[in-house]
Amino acid sequence: MLTDLDEAGLLAYRSAVTDPADFDAFWAETLDDAQRHPLDLVVEQVEVGLATVDVFDVTFSGFGGHRIRAWLHLPRIDGPLPAVVQYQGYGGGRGHAYQSLLWSAAGYAHLSMDSRGQGAGYSAGATGDPVGTSGPTTPGVMTRGLEAPHDHYYRRLITDAVRAVDAARALERVDAARVAVVGGSQGGGLALAVGGLRNDVAAVVAHVPFLCDIRRASRITDAMPYKELGKYLAVHRGSADRVFATLAYFDGVSFARRVDAPAFLSAALMDPTCPPSTVYGAFHELRGAKDIALWEYNGHDGGGHDDDERAVRGLARVLA
Repeated sequence: MLTDLDEAGLLAYRSAVTDPADFDAFWAETLDDAQRHPLDLVVEQVEVGLATVDVFDVTFSGFGGHRIRAWLHLPRIDGPLPAVVQYQGYGGGRGHAYQSLLWSAAGYAHLSMDSRGQGAGYSAGATGDPVGTSGPTTPGVMTRGLEAPHDHYYRRLITDAVRAVDAARALERVDAARVAVVGGSQGGGLALAVGGLRNDVAAVVAHVPFLCDIRRASRITDAMPYKELGKYLAVHRGSADRVFATLAYFDGVSFARRVDAPAFLSAALMDPTCPPSTVYGAFHELRGAKDIALWEYNGHDGGGHDDDERAVRGLARVLA
């Protein structure tokens, strides 16, 4: 059944999210600190027996200089190649070297970034999170470091995601002017964040993105991961303003206000995980060329392979 507003309501909806006064300064400081650590990009080929794609195990320095893993898939065609940096959904990691071959099959250098401290949900991860949390948390990552934005988990993961673009642009066979960021769910939220923090991203693809209009989402869905916030606040009564003041630094609506690159989004009317109004809250704020697909009878799967086709065709136009 419908989990949120209908299509007419979504077109009219505008998010009430306001940016923290120091939002831009917070992220400038965070990313400047990350740049103080050498990228130290390491690319090692892995023999996996594929005939048309070469696979590489990649490591680079993310937040705090911590080492982040990724897979690189390079099609065996002449370069320089446009590149796609892909981010994972909530709980997932970079997975197996055979996973996610779509983008290399489409002719892109494909860097699939691991998510620190995740990778035990639906696909395996290989990157730990060496930073502990300074307060009580629920299972998952949403409540890690809720005491202050400088401590929150997503400050680290978003910084990793930004540095992954640096890693892609540094690759020998990549055309640094043609790097797009893509992802679904949490990965879509990360793609919006990176698009808002970097002016050298050529395009943004965010399918059913997570981390948008966070406070609204916590009130209108009972599904995980937003339910982690509800469980936390049910115990820590009276902490809501502090919690959402922290999370305001990681909201996709605020990042969308800073995205100038062409953007391709999707939402689904029956999505209980990332309610469609939260996606449209970000979509309406995008500043550049934008397009959204709304899937009437789908949940958090969104448009599935139809979303993939839209993304491939869209990036072919933008990055040609």
